[in-house]
Amino acid sequence: MLAWSSVSGDDVVRAVEEYDRLGPDAFFATHGFGPSRSYELVRDGRRYPHKAILGTAYEFATGQMLSPSDFEGGKSGAVRILERMGFDIEPKEDK
Repeated sequence: MLAWSSVSGDDVVRAVEEYDRLGPDAFFATHGFGPSRSYELVRDGRRYPHKAILGTAYEFATGQMLSPSDFEGGKSGAVRILERMGFDIEPKEDK
């Protein structure tokens, strides 16, 4: 069982800042995730891959790197965790 209670909103913000700093390709290569398929975290008008952000926040909080298969990204997984932390999650926009 993953220790999601160890992850704070500050860890999520730090992951968002890392994504902004590195850009998508380097962020995914560094943290082992890929783009979102169904949902995105929305912060300050920008959209982020919610599962990748949460997985990276977990890594920052615990020092344990996760893979995408370690947890669910949908409504019963990353979406619910991030919403409970007060973050906005929306369906992914098609570009």
